[in-house]
Amino acid sequence: MGKLVILKLGEGNFEQGFPVTLQIGDENVRPSVEITGALPPNPEILRDYYRWQSIYRNLRLPSRPIGLPKELKQAASLEDCQQVTEEFKIRFNTWLAADSFRPIREKWLEKLMPADNIRVLLQTKDLRLQKLPWHLWDLLERYPQAEIALSAPAYEQVNRITTTSDKIKILAILGNSQGIDTKADQALLNSLPNTDITFLVEPQCQDLTEQLWEQHWQILFFAGHSSTQETNEIGKIYINQTESLTISQLKYALKKAVERGLQLAIFNSCDGLGLAREFASLQIPEIIVMREPVPDRVAQQFLKYFLSAFAQGNSLYLAVREARERLQGLENQFPCATWLPVICQNPAEMPLNWGELFRDTPNLPTSLSKTTAVKRITNRLGFSLLLLTSMVMTGILTGVRYLGVMQPLELGAFDQLLRLRPPEKPDSRLLIVTVTEEDVQAQKQEKPQGSLSDKSLAQLLEKLETYQPQVIGLDIYRDYPVSKDYPALAERMRKSDRFVGVCQLSDSQAGKPGVKPPPEVSPKGLGFSDIAIDSDNVVRRHLLALTPSPSSPCTASYALNVQLALRYLYTKGIKLQFTPDGAWQLGKQGFKPIEAHAGGYQEVDAFGHQILLNYRFSGSPDAIAPHITLGQVLTGKLNANAVKGRIVIIGTTAETFGDYWLTPYTTPKGKLQAIPGVFLQAEMVSQLLSAALDGKPLLWTWPLWGEVIWIWGWCFLGGLLTAYLHRFIYLSLAAGIAIISLYGSCFIFFIAYSCWVPLIPAMLALGGNILIVTTYLNIKFQNKF
Repeated sequence: MGKLVILKLGEGNFEQGFPVTLQIGDENVRPSVEITGALPPNPEILRDYYRWQSIYRNLRLPSRPIGLPKELKQAASLEDCQQVTEEFKIRFNTWLAADSFRPIREKWLEKLMPADNIRVLLQTKDLRLQKLPWHLWDLLERYPQAEIALSAPAYEQVNRITTTSDKIKILAILGNSQGIDTKADQALLNSLPNTDITFLVEPQCQDLTEQLWEQHWQILFFAGHSSTQETNEIGKIYINQTESLTISQLKYALKKAVERGLQLAIFNSCDGLGLAREFASLQIPEIIVMREPVPDRVAQQFLKYFLSAFAQGNSLYLAVREARERLQGLENQFPCATWLPVICQNPAEMPLNWGELFRDTPNLPTSLSKTTAVKRITNRLGFSLLLLTSMVMTGILTGVRYLGVMQPLELGAFDQLLRLRPPEKPDSRLLIVTVTEEDVQAQKQEKPQGSLSDKSLAQLLEKLETYQPQVIGLDIYRDYPVSKDYPALAERMRKSDRFVGVCQLSDSQAGKPGVKPPPEVSPKGLGFSDIAIDSDNVVRRHLLALTPSPSSPCTASYALNVQLALRYLYTKGIKLQFTPDGAWQLGKQGFKPIEAHAGGYQEVDAFGHQILLNYRFSGSPDAIAPHITLGQVLTGKLNANAVKGRIVIIGTTAETFGDYWLTPYTTPKGKLQAIPGVFLQAEMVSQLLSAALDGKPLLWTWPLWGEVIWIWGWCFLGGLLTAYLHRFIYLSLAAGIAIISLYGSCFIFFIAYSCWVPLIPAMLALGGNILIVTTYLNIKFQNKF
């Protein structure tokens, strides 16, 4: 946003000094800073200026003045003018560096940055102060995007008529051309794009008046001779060889022109401050004049540079500054050319932009042309178009999502949400007995066929059953019979209603033949160990049951963890029931199976009866429940209270057997954490128990229509933000807040309601629609120019 600086010089004179008030703020808002200071008495400033003016006006230059008195009998030289110019510049900046003016200077330096786009308005009714070349102030030269304009202390905004036109309406008056070349001005104007120009060449007064009355003009241009009568501060233009007019003589016609949309007057002629002072009472928004007599070539070059910069989209202030500074190349021939152009501004109006002029919005306040243009385009954009773009974007994203393109990203977001959940206490209803690498080495003399020998298993089961566990699950394959040396073990496995063995289903597609169950265990005491894994080998789903293949060596229909949970829940009075649609029911908790398209899963193999695995995270996935090693149990370190009434799960953690599974959680190094299968079975048992006994909700997803509405809502929000926030910084801030809000909403849904809400599709919809609407507005904006 541009900055507006107002420098008010109050009643005073060069003999007593001037009170000064400085106001600083953003464009089109109230000033945020105000401070007072003073310019000290300095009559020499005025004396030196008049000395410079006298020498300048007596230079032999091809100028556009008529009737200016020559004060010196002998013509001044260029060297004289250059010398007095430097002397005045030093004295002028010394005056502005006075102690009484220092608070103004310091506040300016404190509040304004060199990169700021700054408009400076000098408000004073003293013509002598207006004549001074304020652009020489060394403070202004530090700010390359700043330009100063003159303004009257009294002003008001005129309600102008809004007209519709594809071209800028310009009334160009080419007045008395005696001794000058106004055809060059005419040629420059004709080269302007998007203009409708009417030229009045040395018109009669009546012709000029009628043109001002009868049509809607946006720019008034005058080239020719003009002058200011210093005694009464009246400006005069010479419209033909015989007639001259003051602004007051055109008062009613010009007033009507302002009401009909006249916004800018350019007097490319001499000594125009008197013209500007008279125009101020008509409340025209902006005027460009020459403060002193202007050589013909300087006038033409200024017009060329100004129109080029202005028509390319620069603000009027920056266009004037660029054109004024480019005149420096002529100062070897035409001294002080850069002193001449000056803007006179009505403070009630905002500065113009070329694009606004032919887009029929003369009364719309703005500080940046592109912002204004985008506002008007978005006003036409309308709710219906925003609705259409958001619906199309949502449809595209939903289709792409349905094809599974976003699944890796969505699963990654799901994992992150899991990791952000607060930790839970370990499940005290479970006890895990682990067979470690050390335990395997200790059994070598017994020559076990797996990780657990018959002898060690017999001793383990004997100790455990002594402490009355609720159920024991063996998560170790035993596809071979018990040795004849341990008949008690075989008998216990055959008759115990607490013992559940494990087997593996065959999978012809994956080339897995399956693993037979222990021969001693009845089919009712079996559970399969199969796990549903995703394409990235991470376990996020919980396989509860399926129908085994007739050729499978394992005929168990329920998972090992399900068998353990059902036996435990049966003692609590909870039995597995089925709803009319075939879903599971344990107590008050329903277990609706996931489908091929569920949440972030698209075309997932939803075989059997699967649900999402809601990990019980206790700082680490392997901290799901209390655990003890086989060696510790066999050496008598097992506490009876740790076993009684609990579910005991026996499994190996020895890495040589490769029973490890990736989880959504990460290690301190950032890699996905793998846990032994026995701990994974414990996670699944705990999920079933927590759902049936504790009322802990299962992870679930919205139906497809709910997810589509959610994605569309964020998509539509992105369009709204872009349509009504036109500054990049505001749009970026709002988009950032929206993304944070989206992430926070998904996190709250996940934590509070265990609902997996689409995060990635909604984020892409939000950002994608911002990009689409921004692109549309930019194309429309470019077409308008």
